[in-house]
Amino acid sequence: MKGIDVSAHNGAICWQSVRADGIEFAILRAGYGRHPKQKDARFEENYTAATAAGIPLGAYWYSYATTVAEAEQEAAVCISMLRGKQFAFPIYFDLEEAAALATGKGNCSAMVRAFCNALEQAGYWAGFYTSRSVLSSHIDDTIKTRYALWAAEWGEKLHYNGTVGIWQHSERGAVRGVSGNVDLDLCYIDYPARIRAKGLNGFESAESLPTPPAMSEEIPVTLTVSGTTYSGTLKQT
Repeated sequence: MKGIDVSAHNGAICWQSVRADGIEFAILRAGYGRHPKQKDARFEENYTAATAAGIPLGAYWYSYATTVAEAEQEAAVCISMLRGKQFAFPIYFDLEEAAALATGKGNCSAMVRAFCNALEQAGYWAGFYTSRSVLSSHIDDTIKTRYALWAAEWGEKLHYNGTVGIWQHSERGAVRGVSGNVDLDLCYIDYPARIRAKGLNGFESAESLPTPPAMSEEIPVTLTVSGTTYSGTLKQT
């Protein structure tokens, strides 16, 4: 599936034009940091308009955390922004700040785990985003396969031997409905089907829906003709 990821930096977007240009999904920045006031200025607008255009969505939270406690605080704020919405794609922890990377592989991995676990406990399909180079140098192998992976490497090929769900392959894409350059992504996993089936990200699981009452094969009928009442059944066909 061909997709884009956007934030307030992309300005006002015509989502109907985006869809007409062949874009099949979008990942929206929900916000950044640890405070509610850091919600992306166009998150609500983008969510409403993209949903109306029929474009399946995911979301990401840009992290400034340098400790596990801060990552947990970011997760709590992120979750508060997601309530009342449905996302057919995962919710991602965006790890790329130099200050975070400077804390080392063990701490970076622990922050990803803390954020993603908090999202999972809240009923979301959690993932993380980072560059291919950071993925190789700052993330434990157990983390790479535990959560949905969205990797960035701009070019003709992703030089990563593991499995990724989404590859961000360009920062200079041109898509109708978006002014200027936009990030381009390719998705290799049918997240919408899996997320809906599991009842995550604001969707209700098919297994949890009430079962409609079984229809009887025979319907009782009472008919009065000239003062005489007749009773019987009609068999459904």
